[in-house]
Amino acid sequence: MNVASFLEKSARQWGENPAYIHGAEQRTYTEFLDRVLRVGGGLRALGLAPGDRVAFVLQNSPRILETIYACFAAGLVVVPVNARLHPREIAYIAENSGARVLVYDPDFAEGLAAHRDAFPGVEWWVGLAPAEGHLLFEDLATGIEKLSTVIDVAPTDPCWLFYTSGTTGRPKGATWSHRTATAVLMNYLADVHPIEPGEVVLHAAPMSHGSGIVAMPAIARGATNAIMPAGSFSPNALFAEIERLRVGHIAFVAPTQIIAMLDEFVPGSYDLSSLRAVLYGGAPIYVEQLKQAIETFGPVFVQIYGQGEAPITISWLSARQHAELLAAGDARVGSAGITRTDVEARIVDADDNLLPPGQVGEIVARGDMVMLGYWNNPEATAETMRGGWLHTGDIGMFDEKGYLFLLDRAKDVIISGGNNVYPREVEEVITQIPGVANCVVLGIPHDYWGEAVHAVVMPERGRTFTEREIIEHCAAHLAGYKKPKSVEFMDELPLSGYGKVQRRELREKYWEGSGRRIGGGVAAPAAG
Repeated sequence: MNVASFLEKSARQWGENPAYIHGAEQRTYTEFLDRVLRVGGGLRALGLAPGDRVAFVLQNSPRILETIYACFAAGLVVVPVNARLHPREIAYIAENSGARVLVYDPDFAEGLAAHRDAFPGVEWWVGLAPAEGHLLFEDLATGIEKLSTVIDVAPTDPCWLFYTSGTTGRPKGATWSHRTATAVLMNYLADVHPIEPGEVVLHAAPMSHGSGIVAMPAIARGATNAIMPAGSFSPNALFAEIERLRVGHIAFVAPTQIIAMLDEFVPGSYDLSSLRAVLYGGAPIYVEQLKQAIETFGPVFVQIYGQGEAPITISWLSARQHAELLAAGDARVGSAGITRTDVEARIVDADDNLLPPGQVGEIVARGDMVMLGYWNNPEATAETMRGGWLHTGDIGMFDEKGYLFLLDRAKDVIISGGNNVYPREVEEVITQIPGVANCVVLGIPHDYWGEAVHAVVMPERGRTFTEREIIEHCAAHLAGYKKPKSVEFMDELPLSGYGKVQRRELREKYWEGSGRRIGGGVAAPAAG
């Protein structure tokens, strides 16, 4: 089944329901489907064939939903790009995916233009504002090149490339098929939250990632996607939208956003009684903060644990479980919940042998929600998918009741404010500085961000640097959230007998007494 078929059905059943609201813009499901078929037809008229890739870098707006579903409908593969990335990082993803089209927001026009030579494979630039030599998105959305219907696809045909990094520092495209997306959609409704027709689903986090994925089950149920204006997260603006639109479900928030909500909420200032579920993940959250959130906003929080290779999700902790475990003082509220209904998950040792409850090892999973593999990267696919199981790279254990506890991240991923930061990627940028002999980047505890990016730099003999120099160099080459928040300097880095930097030894001193090895403090882990 083509995932866009769910939109066709919603337009047929609930055609007059608002499909999305964004500021003053509002369109029904009938209008939404019409624009999707026109954009899809316009892309095909450019000469794109089924399987071709279309990348986008957009701020949150209905254009994201229209681009994603136009690609689905036309049999194309959508490549969402994090809008916070540096133009060079965007260029790498565009080129690695082989994207022939790049849809972009005016906010990024200057940066993309300055690095135009880094996009040799992009044949068509589609902007949301007029630009010389570029196509205008609105011309596609209102054009005459309209698909008559959603095209047929095979279940295993790719539809989405989700770029995620690893220990190499280079992003890899986790390839989702229409079967993957359908499984994610259906199982979200079955396990995580049963979205109802007409329910208002609010998007306050980037729709190129978790929030946009949750839009799929919302669209399948004829719900209204309310999209917050682009810009910095504002809890009071969020509260006002919940009250104004009678929001039932917040599609996705990072724990840092929950903390900000707690900091700014004044009891009685807004009517939030319509809320039924708030999905969170992507980073740890302190148990005390979670308890305060439930006391303040009600038993509405739902946690997910997954990754780009197994989107939404491997395990979950329901709103009911949150409330019951907290009330009982049960430590399982600090777990990543239980394995979802249609998912198999295990803990294995270094030789992939199954480990019993209580023993620590790598988390592996399988099910229809698992990716096909990494785009054009058979070596990484074979390593990650060996034995038919997705090897998450996360270290954890199951208890005797089947609750999953995350203990560490084998791939050393830093999760700061819900964003994944891959140390090797930052290290490569720092070591480009003349006079830097070596460096290690690691995550250290931070009360607000969960983890902060910290760099340990070893200068060449006789050279000195300031913390500011290192941070500013990173800012010129990486997205802002990836640059170190702090830097220390060492004459020598600790090495193993094999000459490998002992990252864990460096990290250990920051985490002593924290009770956890990722995320800081006594936390309820979650990862997106």
